[in-house]
Amino acid sequence: MVSFDGDGTRPQGSGITKPKRRFCGCEKDDFLPEESFQSWSNYSKALLETRTRLKDRFLARSSDQLELNDLRARSQNELRKTLNWFDLIWFGIGAVMGAGVFVLSGEAARDLAGPAVLLSYLISGFAALLSVLCYTEFAVELPVAGGSFAYLRVELGDFVAYIAAGNILFEYVVSGASVARSWTSYFATLCNHEPNDFRINVTSLTEGYNHLDPIAVAVSLVICVIASFSMKGSSLFNSIATIMYLTLMVFMLVGGFTKANTSNFQPFTPFGMRGVLKASSVLFFAYVGFDGVATLGEETKNPARDIPVGLVGSMMIVITIYSLLATVLCLMQPYNQIDQDAPFSIAFQAVGMNWAKYIVALGALQGMTTVLLANIIGQARYFTHIARTHLAPPILAVINKKRGTPMNATIIMTLANCIVAFFTNLEILASLLSISTLFIFSLVALGLLVRRYYSTGVTSVSDRNKLIVLLCLIVSSAIGLSVLWAMNVNLWVGYAVMAGVWFLSTLGLQLLVKQARNPKLWGVPMVPWLPSASVCVNVFIMGSIDGASFLRFLGWTGVLLVYYFLVGLHASYDASKGDMKTEIHGMSSEAMELKTISTT
Repeated sequence: MVSFDGDGTRPQGSGITKPKRRFCGCEKDDFLPEESFQSWSNYSKALLETRTRLKDRFLARSSDQLELNDLRARSQNELRKTLNWFDLIWFGIGAVMGAGVFVLSGEAARDLAGPAVLLSYLISGFAALLSVLCYTEFAVELPVAGGSFAYLRVELGDFVAYIAAGNILFEYVVSGASVARSWTSYFATLCNHEPNDFRINVTSLTEGYNHLDPIAVAVSLVICVIASFSMKGSSLFNSIATIMYLTLMVFMLVGGFTKANTSNFQPFTPFGMRGVLKASSVLFFAYVGFDGVATLGEETKNPARDIPVGLVGSMMIVITIYSLLATVLCLMQPYNQIDQDAPFSIAFQAVGMNWAKYIVALGALQGMTTVLLANIIGQARYFTHIARTHLAPPILAVINKKRGTPMNATIIMTLANCIVAFFTNLEILASLLSISTLFIFSLVALGLLVRRYYSTGVTSVSDRNKLIVLLCLIVSSAIGLSVLWAMNVNLWVGYAVMAGVWFLSTLGLQLLVKQARNPKLWGVPMVPWLPSASVCVNVFIMGSIDGASFLRFLGWTGVLLVYYFLVGLHASYDASKGDMKTEIHGMSSEAMELKTISTT
């Protein structure tokens, strides 16, 4: 730890020599060190220049060099490269395979697809795999903690990246709180209690916020300690927990297949192909979570080898297990008798295996624990890289020298999860889950097309204009298909026209626009078809999301815009120009350790 002189100043060479008013080990310059915030007159001047600064930053694209080197230097210390492909496979499985499958399977099989829910899992898994492949090329070329935020900054600009990252961070917090509350529910089931038996009922609080959940907070804090202590330690914990979880899944599969009745597969598609497709749009969210694994690129020893194996390999394993679980569920019970809320527990009870409900509950606890760990790790690394750009307070970009982890960001994001999880019930949390994930998946696929077909100084004006038109047609046709589906239009001509526009636009991209860049290490196959299909599928699935989610998405985006115009725009503008009073990397590592929130 750094020592202080008798007058309270830091020693010479520490970067700051005059006394500063401190609060909990932090100073004002830790949060707003930029020139625009050094005085009210500076801030007023910055606000008056909002239009000029917005014009400068709106479409400002970053570069691979900036993301890989210059921005990482602002964290002062480096994230430790301790992960290999084996670690990433277990992180991928642990991040995706949570308790969702134990709930979503019941709804999809009983009300939407019947035994054909197997096809629904395969379709949604294929859609998720398209997004995984797009993420993988970016993660190999840009192995940084910012994940999709960094990818979008490079290809679609600073503003788009900020809006996308802000939305996905909100969803991370909501989903993390939801998982923590669910952990309490399954733990109560394991103990033969109702979930609210383990919560504190405060009648003076508003309904929906009056069942306080200390267990959810405690679990989140334990996971925070693990995530902050060591990335290798987190990886070891995740690997052990995930292996135990998969062992329980195998036990469930073996036990279920011994009670299988093939007559339960008749009829196979009671709701037709429309039901199968609708179920696949619901089940897509059982695969969400892999994007957090992409934020581990900066801590991977050999990104070119480890990331493709880890991301694609884990997704293939998850698709296989989900499909087998769906199959055994529908073989154990007729589809119309499957319980919506606890499908596997009730199915095992129906075939005389009452004890299996404890296996299901224990498996769900294991799965939720690994999802919560991956959630907090992903949040922290997203926030760390955002802070490097000064779109968030730069103190959150600090990497702890001793641990090699982003402790500040990890602690702050965990506290946000804890506050939401402590007060808010699952029904309200579920209603807050928005379209953010699909939105950012679509943008990453779109960004990959831009990366392949546009490069400043290489792409001609003619090819650039063709690219813009064709990308607009691809997105428009995908939106058209989504709208037709959402409005339950059964006119096949409409679908044929929209699908035709998508096909011809993608074909035009392949034939009329010259690729400006080829991947250096690992590339998505079948470009432009695969990323174009990913855009189409993700936008199409959005058509199955309720209108209230779109309103919440727009509302939260409005909040992000307020912060951007009042703070983020000016901070990032100053950071990009180098006009900061105190640059974060100009401070000694010991001084920055004093600022770690954990010392409060």
